[in-house]
Amino acid sequence: MIKTKKSFTKRLKVAKSGKILARRAGQNHFNAKERSRASTNKRTMRVINISNKIRSRFLATI
Repeated sequence: MIKTKKSFTKRLKVAKSGKILARRAGQNHFNAKERSRASTNKRTMRVINISNKIRSRFLATI
């Protein structure tokens, strides 16, 4: 039995449609001087394309 990579699954969210979404990188700090459009774009989540083989390996619970 393959164990789920829990640290990896905690970073992801599965949408209603089945798409896997993840946060953008680089938004933890140093955001005060950025333009509002840049900080707004950072808040949006990105769709991750994962093959079924990798999905079954790392996201067994999803």
